[in-house]
Amino acid sequence: RMSVVGFDFGNESCVVAVARQRGIDVVLNDESKSETPALVCFGDKQRFLGTAVAASSLMNPKNTISQIKRMIGRPFADPELQQDLKALPFSVIEGPDGFPLIRAQYLGEVKTFTPTQILGMVLSNLKSIAETNLNAAVVDCCIGIPVYFTDLQRRAVLDAARIAGLHPLRLFHETTATALAYGIYKTDLPENDQLNVAFVDVGHSSMQVCIAGFKKGQAKILSHSFDRSLGGRDFDEVLFKHFAEKFKVEYKIDVYQNARACLRLRAACEKLKKVLSANPEAPLNIECLIDEKDVKGFIKRDQFEQISIPILERVKKPLEKALSEAGLTIDSIYAVEVVGSGSRVPAIIKILMEFFGKEPRRPMTASECDARGCALECAILGPTFKVREFHVNESFPFSIAFSWKVAAPDAQSGAAENQQQTIVFPKGNQIPSLKALTFYRPGTFSVDVQYADVNEVQAPAKISTYTIGPFQCTKSERATVKVKVRLNLHGIVSVESATLLEEEEAEVPVVKKSASEGGKMDTDEAPTDVPPSTAETDVNMQDAKGTADTPGDDNGVPASGDKPAQMETDARVKVPKKKVKKTNIPVKELVHGGMLTADLEKAVEKEFEMALQDRVMEETKDTKNALDSYVYDMRNKVHDSPLASKSV
Repeated sequence: RMSVVGFDFGNESCVVAVARQRGIDVVLNDESKSETPALVCFGDKQRFLGTAVAASSLMNPKNTISQIKRMIGRPFADPELQQDLKALPFSVIEGPDGFPLIRAQYLGEVKTFTPTQILGMVLSNLKSIAETNLNAAVVDCCIGIPVYFTDLQRRAVLDAARIAGLHPLRLFHETTATALAYGIYKTDLPENDQLNVAFVDVGHSSMQVCIAGFKKGQAKILSHSFDRSLGGRDFDEVLFKHFAEKFKVEYKIDVYQNARACLRLRAACEKLKKVLSANPEAPLNIECLIDEKDVKGFIKRDQFEQISIPILERVKKPLEKALSEAGLTIDSIYAVEVVGSGSRVPAIIKILMEFFGKEPRRPMTASECDARGCALECAILGPTFKVREFHVNESFPFSIAFSWKVAAPDAQSGAAENQQQTIVFPKGNQIPSLKALTFYRPGTFSVDVQYADVNEVQAPAKISTYTIGPFQCTKSERATVKVKVRLNLHGIVSVESATLLEEEEAEVPVVKKSASEGGKMDTDEAPTDVPPSTAETDVNMQDAKGTADTPGDDNGVPASGDKPAQMETDARVKVPKKKVKKTNIPVKELVHGGMLTADLEKAVEKEFEMALQDRVMEETKDTKNALDSYVYDMRNKVHDSPLASKSV
């Protein structure tokens, strides 16, 4: 039986959900927790992943990699990434391709890793958690991703999954996964009237809003909006800066000068934020922060909300945008669902209540909704389980355009070219989608796939370039080329195929029977004189049939109702027919910033080697522990033995 697994990899922690006969279960890790830290720590002899890192992260901050979700698929010069790197204790440098490389001390050497490799390690840890729980191999899965992920980021997640030995059936938008987990269990959804629900996901580093319309057995995503840099960690940072300044004045210590002190203060501020979510005030105490100095602090919730005003003011914008793009009013929103770790902040709940005019509902499993929705989607796409009929009409958050070069009309041959662009997949386009474009070209040509609105994506405009050719024109100066373009389930755009279309005239001999044999005219004997038809000819036959005014067979033979006097007896007539010849054209793909196949294969091998090293070290530890247990056990037996007093 194939395993059905959903992964929600967050910026701070990850959740794994699996489908069973009785429903969806969230898998617990070896510490019996549903959330596993998204951390990778490099040691002198092995790596530590997930829960094993939590203890060593404070002792080895420069080799503990965190917040990998913010780095994947982003150029090193990205302003948001540069802002994030300032708060991270480990070293990140610019690689030769302009993308970040993470430096860490591993096996006694300084080594560099790409964010894709690190994410592969995080996913391999989640995979092992699922396999341990299911006691079966895990390959097929569904991975939750933010709706704002670019084409390159989506490709990077797929590459990371391959490094981990996974095969994602779908990269699923996190808010859509939440909508699926909400709607599939609703038995009272209306048949005709649409029930509009707003889903607000405030995570560790970002905020996403999705408005979905529900009917019986289906959900339609009406709009997506987001703020890439508004999450729970921003509230931690506000508290961190507040207390860092306070301790500088009161205790004359600067935590910014010590990486370990920064980590400890940030961890304390995160706990303080959680305490303030349930209490009007909270203390902060840290022993031996710097130079053996103990520090104390205190803050009230009102004061915390006051210093957080710049962050809280940004919450409304995604809400307004989602409502506007869905074409709805506040009154037409039936319910508001709030999920994510950042949704615990009372000030955010207050803003949502004021905006929508109704109490937002926060599920008990607010941090598990994404993973549950992903596991459900994996069950729907896979053959293992029969799932209740429920269809989700997903929409794409960006506009994708295709551009190509065309000769300028007023220029001499080859003197000048203009760039022509057309939007192929507009914002809100359904996922998946397949479209066909027709080009008239004399030879090999290139097509660029790019974002129509760069400001919204905040990424380089060009996604990929496709070179279509070579091919030859036989009949005319310009050949007709049909290009199929696909927006797949992962939200990745690609040119699927290119076909050369050539019209040929072929004279097909047709035997016309005499009037006395009129009863046989509608039988299958007429086509027996026709050469074996190809798929292309079949298309042409359908065209001929579609344009005929009188009923007859596909080869233009009149039906038996026609007058026999108009026909020649036993005459063999050659009827000219148009035949469309189709020839596949090679398509070469170049993804700008994408991982090359050779590099991906090397990364897979490297991951296998590191996993083997980890296994060897774990087995060595287990063997040592077993030996220690044996020694202590034998000592106790000898000590309790009657001969113990006589032994020397």
